[in-house]
Amino acid sequence: MRAKLAWALLLAVLVAAGTGAPAWAQDKGPAAITEIRQESTNRSTRLTVDCTGPLAYTYYSPDPLTLVVDIPEMDASRVPTRVNVGTKEVESVRVTSMARADGRSLARLEVRLASLVPYQIFSKDKSLNLVFERAAEATAPPAAPAPAAMAKADDPAAKPPVAAAAPEPAAVPATVPAAPAAAPAPSDKVKWQPVTPSELKAAEAPPAPRPAVRPSGPRAQRILGVTQGTDMGQLSFTIKADGTLRYQDFFLGNPDRLVVDFVDVVSRAPIRNMEVNESPVRKVRLAQFSAASPKVARLVLDLSARKPYRIVEGTDGVKIVFGEGETPHPAPLAALRTDTDALEAAAPPPIADAAPAASAPQVLPAPAPAPLPAPLPDPQEPPAPIAPEGLQARNLTTGEKVYTGHPISLDFKDGDLQDIFRLFADISGLNIVVNPGVSGKVTLKLNEVPWDQALDLILKANGLGYTLEGNVIRIAKLSDLQREEQERRKLEEEKALAGNLEVWNKTLSYAKATELQDTVKKVALSARGTITLDPRTNTMIITDLPANLTKARDLIADLDRATPQVEIEARIVVTSRNFTRDLGIQWGFTHQQTPQFGNTTNLTFPNSIIINGGGVPASGGILPDNGGLSSAAGIASGARGYAVNLPASGFNSGIGITLGNILGNFNLDLALTALERQGRGRLLSTPKVTTQNNHAAEIKQGVQIPIQTVANNTVTVTFKDAVLTLRVTPQITEANTVILDLNVENNAADFANLVNGIPPINTQSAQTQVLVKDGATAVIGGIFQSNEQTSQASTPFLSKVPILGYLFRNRFVTNTNNELLLFITPRIIKS
Repeated sequence: MRAKLAWALLLAVLVAAGTGAPAWAQDKGPAAITEIRQESTNRSTRLTVDCTGPLAYTYYSPDPLTLVVDIPEMDASRVPTRVNVGTKEVESVRVTSMARADGRSLARLEVRLASLVPYQIFSKDKSLNLVFERAAEATAPPAAPAPAAMAKADDPAAKPPVAAAAPEPAAVPATVPAAPAAAPAPSDKVKWQPVTPSELKAAEAPPAPRPAVRPSGPRAQRILGVTQGTDMGQLSFTIKADGTLRYQDFFLGNPDRLVVDFVDVVSRAPIRNMEVNESPVRKVRLAQFSAASPKVARLVLDLSARKPYRIVEGTDGVKIVFGEGETPHPAPLAALRTDTDALEAAAPPPIADAAPAASAPQVLPAPAPAPLPAPLPDPQEPPAPIAPEGLQARNLTTGEKVYTGHPISLDFKDGDLQDIFRLFADISGLNIVVNPGVSGKVTLKLNEVPWDQALDLILKANGLGYTLEGNVIRIAKLSDLQREEQERRKLEEEKALAGNLEVWNKTLSYAKATELQDTVKKVALSARGTITLDPRTNTMIITDLPANLTKARDLIADLDRATPQVEIEARIVVTSRNFTRDLGIQWGFTHQQTPQFGNTTNLTFPNSIIINGGGVPASGGILPDNGGLSSAAGIASGARGYAVNLPASGFNSGIGITLGNILGNFNLDLALTALERQGRGRLLSTPKVTTQNNHAAEIKQGVQIPIQTVANNTVTVTFKDAVLTLRVTPQITEANTVILDLNVENNAADFANLVNGIPPINTQSAQTQVLVKDGATAVIGGIFQSNEQTSQASTPFLSKVPILGYLFRNRFVTNTNNELLLFITPRIIKS
């Protein structure tokens, strides 16, 4: 029973398969564009692209009047290849069905604009909507919507369908935020994010755009220059032209910029960049944005802050004035709104195609102006090669790479490197060649990153590099590029060494050939070069390639020069001052009570008394054995000795007093001595020496003191220098100054203080490095020495008695001052 039921079910399935596929299976066919519809109103032109399935898209603007929309996984063979629109906003649409490198299909819509107008792109269900806003006109009558099918799938002129890639899962709708009142020029920014009902409503009824200004009068063909000035105290910039200018201005953010596009003109301004740094403008840039028709010159003002501005038109250009003024702008300054939506109406660059899916990556909006290309050359001048934007710019001060490409936003998960490199080819406008063996996947999410920096990051992350030849980028592995570079250098070196050798002789005038040999060989000669020297004539014989011989000639001409000379004069000033004062006292007495004088004590003991107060002889020694006084000493006559003997040493002045009674048995001797010395001395030494630049010189003057020593019955005499020495090495600088390495010594023998008959040596020296102007004098050192001494000789205890203590002490005072100054004066000898 069960077997029969299984056979019955199988037969039913076969019958169903023969009669046709169900509706859900038919929907799995390839997605295709079925119709392009046009809808014109008094405010805009809308193009609606109907498809058989959900879609994802990317778009970019290669020039101001062209919009390119790429729809991956879509067949465009059912609609005509060209659709003429013929409105004031859109001229035509060209439809192309393409095959990608991986075999998947791609539908491309190239929309040719009739004028510079803002636009919006968003998807809804299975259709893509392109809305182009018309410039406001005072006399334009309202027009009712008139939808008309432009190209249908059943049109006999349509091409037959072709095979398409496998269908993708359900797509996430994509849209562009509604454009604001400002009408910015297109720039390469990608906007790919889910649509919201508010955005759809804003897209269906967009606000009126700001129109491009079309002044009357002869139109300009060239912009002649940009100058900065003031208008009623307000910062202004004058754009000089050979006629009236048609322009369109708008704001961009991140960072803030004011962009003014001048239509149908070519920039011939001599200055492309102008540093301002005056609020609110930091910098002004002018360049040719588009060289093809229509020609557009773009002026970008980098702002530190957004402020109101006005544009004043003239017959020979326009003036941009920042600040409020009486002259109104021709159109309302809608671009001055602070909301960020006003910054998102610029056209984006292409982004990597991604199949629509629930987890499809989003490329966030990244509004910014397109980079400023180089201005067009004059017709009579040959165009100079221009390096592609962003790939070769480097900071001149730090050497680091500076990225100058316009910002883009990317979001990939496991993106194929081949497809990503093709994307960058569309973004940069360069040709990209990928070496065999370069493959892989990359996951990244970048927001507002210059495209050349994004490419650099992708290459680094995958161990890749590139070479740039003209406008062609070749991407390869770093190992391959390094090997190619080594081979290229090796080939260049071999080519450079393949020439014929020549011989050149040079007799040096000032330098020594032996000293220059190594320098010339290392700096100027090639691997085949040789140097032979002739010391007798100081000649260098050089054999090398002609180019290297030229380097050697130039190098030797720079090095073989007369060395400048310097005369160095040193002055050593030694001053001394001394003062000595010595005060001394001497006194003594004798007293006798003896029968000789008849004045005994009348006692049995002691009957006679002799008191001798001259216990210290004036000339030293001891008293006589017989107890009598010694012979007269000290001051002539007077006491035979002194009880206090403290004379001034080496005195040259004195006074003596001798007192006695009539009997002569009591005598008192007193002597005062004094000495005072004062001396001043000044010694000036002026050594002078001349030497060449960077050569040491030395000069000495003085005596050699013999010193005799005895060892093992052998007498040895050695000599010690007591001389004035000047050692100096000068270096002349480009600023006409002299750097001096100095060593000055002043050694003098002191014969007043002999030690075993050998005088000691007083040493004074200075060692330093100084910078002195030519002919100037500098003090390089100085020593000031002051010595104050006070000494006193006294009799113990008695010298402490007030007033009377002066009779028991002497006083010695000495003051000594010594000063040393070292001066140096270099003079460059002019030859």
